[in-house]
Amino acid sequence: MTLEQGQIFAILVASMGLFIWGRWRHDVVALGALLACVIVGLVPEREAFTGFGHPAVITVACVLVLSYGLQRTGAVNRLALRLIPSGSGVLLSIAALTGLGALLSAFMNNVGALALLMPIALQIASRLEMPPGRILMPLAFGTILGGMTTLIGTPPNLIVSSFRAQHGDGPFAMFDFSPVGVAVALAGVLFITLLGWRLVPRREVGNAASFDTGHYLTEARVKEGGVAQGKTLREIEQLLDEADAQVVAMVRNKLRLSAPNPRRVLQADDVLVIEADPEELGEVLSQLDLLLEAAREAEEQDNDKDAEKKDSNGDERTLLELLVKPDSSLIGRSASSTRLRSRYAINLLAISRQSHRSIKRLRSTLIQNGDVLLMQGSAEDIGEFANDYGCVPLAARAINIPDPRQANLALGIMLLAIAAAAFGLLSAAIAFATGVLAYMLLRLVPLRAVYEAIDWPVIVLLGALIPVAGAMSSSGAADLLARLLMEHLAQGNPIIIVTLLLVVTMTLSDFMNNAATAAVMCPIALSAASQLGVSPDALLMAVAIGASCSFLTPIGHQNNTLILSPGGFRFGDYWRLGLPLEILVVALSVPMLLWVWPL
Repeated sequence: MTLEQGQIFAILVASMGLFIWGRWRHDVVALGALLACVIVGLVPEREAFTGFGHPAVITVACVLVLSYGLQRTGAVNRLALRLIPSGSGVLLSIAALTGLGALLSAFMNNVGALALLMPIALQIASRLEMPPGRILMPLAFGTILGGMTTLIGTPPNLIVSSFRAQHGDGPFAMFDFSPVGVAVALAGVLFITLLGWRLVPRREVGNAASFDTGHYLTEARVKEGGVAQGKTLREIEQLLDEADAQVVAMVRNKLRLSAPNPRRVLQADDVLVIEADPEELGEVLSQLDLLLEAAREAEEQDNDKDAEKKDSNGDERTLLELLVKPDSSLIGRSASSTRLRSRYAINLLAISRQSHRSIKRLRSTLIQNGDVLLMQGSAEDIGEFANDYGCVPLAARAINIPDPRQANLALGIMLLAIAAAAFGLLSAAIAFATGVLAYMLLRLVPLRAVYEAIDWPVIVLLGALIPVAGAMSSSGAADLLARLLMEHLAQGNPIIIVTLLLVVTMTLSDFMNNAATAAVMCPIALSAASQLGVSPDALLMAVAIGASCSFLTPIGHQNNTLILSPGGFRFGDYWRLGLPLEILVVALSVPMLLWVWPL
């Protein structure tokens, strides 16, 4: 082993460990790996950032924008209304929902496909009186399966295609992935529909009421001449912080003000609605000279909905759960830093993380991917907040199509871009970039939203890892790993090599980002093919399929993380359906790969 090979192995092992650990976001780890390669001389400085102009990176960014346009114009919602039957039984509902998720994911971002269909899935689960997880996991796995069927279905496919182009064989075409991918996806959806959903653990998860906030809502009146009189709400809340409490509303002259302005000065006889555990609240209330009015029980709130007061703006206050998406700008921020009240006139009442619900330290708690937030406010204000920060409402939504003509236009542009790439009229990057330009010129996507629609951490990940993968090849590290695989495990048998590449890639993608997995495994696949003297296509396709099949853990794929809290799942729940599904994928993929892509 040479010094350069030892350096690249050390950087890759450290990066994979950090990917699995999850302490830092994957784009930060990838950028660190790139800079480490530059510092030790594995990647020339002039080539450090060439990955950001790579066609695969451009294509991923453009597909994200086009996917957002399909969502915004309502094109996907129209399709969902037509394909998902209302009033159907369990098997038909799961088949329609999972199949539609797979179909959408073939041509748009699979996280977006899941986000669009998740409220429908929860509505179906409620109608069928099933635990939501038994609908959500089949849907999430269906969207992952659908991504392997086309070039643009998932970033690993684009990465695999780019490595084939660098090898001198040209990139894969739009539907080169379809013969094997469609067969595997169909078999997977069929298995999930007939048997797989029964393997999903029954985890009962309640709705917004299960946050049980009523037991923590206490009314306190400001005394004449008391300490609180003349203070601003901000000053009061600074004191309430000691009891992990917050003011969620106030009543003045029989007018209820939800999410009152922190600069409002308190007057005598104002009533503050405070959220906290009453046992921890007593000492602070005593210091503020506040008089307890009553502790309101959750059951009384549920039975007295008709008597709820309205806000000063006339909008009915409601409770709504929001799921934090992987690309949400809320991640890493606290409720206090988002200025919920002053900007949106809404309250954060509770946070659910991996099914553990809490109202503790809300303003200082850093929000994470997959958290479920219980919000209080008008439906319009909460909806605006969800759109601005990238959250998914976990409730049945009215299908909103601002203009059917725009929906048809967006769908038509997407189909033209796909056709141009599929028939070789334009490269994939140019075809989809042209589609994005058309969306912008026709105002199907607002200009400011174009950049918001792009998942920048994924773009940085891809742009950073492409030069790192190149260093694997140039240093001879990929050749060394391929030789070890062939001599010690495969004994020079190409069929065993294909199987090993598929299984190893699949295993890695269960614990680290699938795009990063593909970037690491592609050089090894190409080196193995070169040493065996066979076509690299079957080996590269094995990497593509393996990188697209992350079913064992909630951290392997963003869609698995998204359903963790709404489904009430635990870390160890995924393998019960995921393991037999991965075994099915391997059993079907290997013979299909050898038949469609002969060695």
